[in-house]
Amino acid sequence: MREKFEQEHGTPESLPNNKKQEQREKTRDFLLNYSLYIVLGILILIIIIIEPSFLSLQNLTNILSQASTRAIMALGAAGLIVLQGTDLSAGRVLGLSAVVGASLLQDPNFPSRMYADLPQLPIIVPLLVTLAIGAIFGLINGFGVAVLRVHAFIITLGTQLIAYGLSLIYIDRPPLGAQPIGSLDSRYTSVVRGSFKIGVFELPYLVLYAAIISVIMWVVWNKTKLGKNMFAIGGNMEAAEVSGVKVVKNIMIVFLISGLLYGLAGYLEAARIGSVTSNTGLNYDLDAISASVIGGVSFSGGVGTIPGVLIGTLILQVINYGLTFIGVNPYLQFIIRGLIIIIAVSLDVRKYIKRK
Repeated sequence: MREKFEQEHGTPESLPNNKKQEQREKTRDFLLNYSLYIVLGILILIIIIIEPSFLSLQNLTNILSQASTRAIMALGAAGLIVLQGTDLSAGRVLGLSAVVGASLLQDPNFPSRMYADLPQLPIIVPLLVTLAIGAIFGLINGFGVAVLRVHAFIITLGTQLIAYGLSLIYIDRPPLGAQPIGSLDSRYTSVVRGSFKIGVFELPYLVLYAAIISVIMWVVWNKTKLGKNMFAIGGNMEAAEVSGVKVVKNIMIVFLISGLLYGLAGYLEAARIGSVTSNTGLNYDLDAISASVIGGVSFSGGVGTIPGVLIGTLILQVINYGLTFIGVNPYLQFIIRGLIIIIAVSLDVRKYIKRK
């Protein structure tokens, strides 16, 4: 009886060592799961210590506004990461959508309008145009991945360059050359930049739009057959296909949704910043990928949550805004953001290895 107990639980002398080993494993697991949040939390704390005025309501409003369009884009990119893919074209598709949308909604009295003879359009018409642009690129990416079996990295790298080239061609106006598109219609800017008061706090409309999209995407991910299939394909595509999931169809739909979200984000971003150029959207795709991974969406596929993506987006935006606020060199900010991506993906890989 005693021999059986010792085989299962160890000898009395080994019990303290077993507890120590168990405690070490728990500590290691905790650091593995939360070390990135600890590092980012320390970075935010340093920003606050250097400049306590960072914690003002105005800064919070600015951060939420900036995070809103990026959150909408990140929700699209996150679905592709769940599929074990990625999207390098997201920022440029957003930029192209922003350029086209803004050009159709310039102030009618602005003497340098891109389309001088264009009548004043209902603001929903350019919105539909930008959604169509995003949808087209989403379908191209989806077709490349699902039908042609091209890796998402390659197909989206190609469409990134195509979208950027189209933006350059679109805003190039001889003999003046490429010109920023500004002086936007007041109807457009008020719908996007407006806010409503909650006590002393002004909540931007952009936050409301991002919240509505987030709720819709949460329902899609968690309460629909598409969401179930998306996680199944990301977890094991072969197993999903054998079990009857229409892999090509579902991948195409997920890419289509991502494109629509990029188009919407571009439409909103143009009005938020007030003036767009061919550089609008530059590196936004990296922010979307970073936010997704920080929020727990795994490159190993089949893992991710909508709240996680939103939290990741907000954390990343707080850091980006905070570094600028305290006057950190913009070039150094690129290095810091690059390190965040490396750490986030490295930890994600470690988690995947541990699960295996």
